[in-house]
Amino acid sequence: MLRLPEFSYESPDTLDEAVALLAEHPGRARLLAGGTDLLPNLKHGIEEADVVVSLGKLAALREVSEWGDGGLRLGAMASLEEVSQHPLVRARFPSLATAAGLVAGPHHRRMGTLGGNVCLNTRCVYINQTHFWRESLGYCLKKDGSECHVVKGGKRCVAAASNDTAPVLTTLGATLVLRSRDRGVRELPIAEFYVQDGVQNKVLEPDELLEAVLVPAPEPGLHSAYAKLRPRDSIDFPRLSVAAAFRLVGGAVVDLRIVVSALASRPLALKKLTPLAEGRAFDDSLLDELSAAAFKACHPLTNIDGDPTWRREMVPVYVRRALKAAHDSGASKA
Repeated sequence: MLRLPEFSYESPDTLDEAVALLAEHPGRARLLAGGTDLLPNLKHGIEEADVVVSLGKLAALREVSEWGDGGLRLGAMASLEEVSQHPLVRARFPSLATAAGLVAGPHHRRMGTLGGNVCLNTRCVYINQTHFWRESLGYCLKKDGSECHVVKGGKRCVAAASNDTAPVLTTLGATLVLRSRDRGVRELPIAEFYVQDGVQNKVLEPDELLEAVLVPAPEPGLHSAYAKLRPRDSIDFPRLSVAAAFRLVGGAVVDLRIVVSALASRPLALKKLTPLAEGRAFDDSLLDELSAAAFKACHPLTNIDGDPTWRREMVPVYVRRALKAAHDSGASKA
């Protein structure tokens, strides 16, 4: 049996108390939302904490409300189940509802939160193991070691981003609301939130927490969808994920956005595909061209389970699936 290490436990009544605790224990406090990622990582020694700060009492962080002219403000503590079933999310942002509904299994989605998924730690076959296993191997760049076992001689960790909601929120142009005690509130586009470093792939400061996700109103004619490759549909992390969004204007594709993930330390926007689709009809010829371009742009590693060659071959398959699902689902309803 794996046991939790010793730590102090705090359950603040207010948001100000929560960020104060983070500031008082720089780099040594961990936020507890649903706990589906943090607690296993603490048991395995992947993460360490002197203080665990529960957000369970902060009811305001669970709210889903109207924002702006047709957008939504999603509290970071809204459960993934709530996000996947909320009528406004399903009507305006069906790809987000789909992604939230595909995270792990039902019990994980009831406990896990949107903020927790956005801030999910990166994963790798060489880190998500017991401490005994990692010690026997000689550790790795992400924790306690100086060698990358995925890329020999690599100087940067390539543990993979595996959060389902991140690529979708990127295609939807979401903004994150971050709060700290000393610097107050800042808003950051989610496209600027992730960096290519598996050790710490987020620009979230140690004394900050994610307060909410702002998703702007869907533009007229917006189509979006999410496709996920995994061994078991009931529980597993993605071996590949694809989020697609575009608008149809007079039958022509406009503003195509495709973001893939579970390949590298951050979601990857396939920006070279956007001009290929601009102004063209949505047909098999376009799908063939976009799928082939996605294959050229994606190069999976051995950082997660699943043969990387096969995973790369699945890229055009799942890009096509995501695009067809977006087209067939119809435009979002404001």
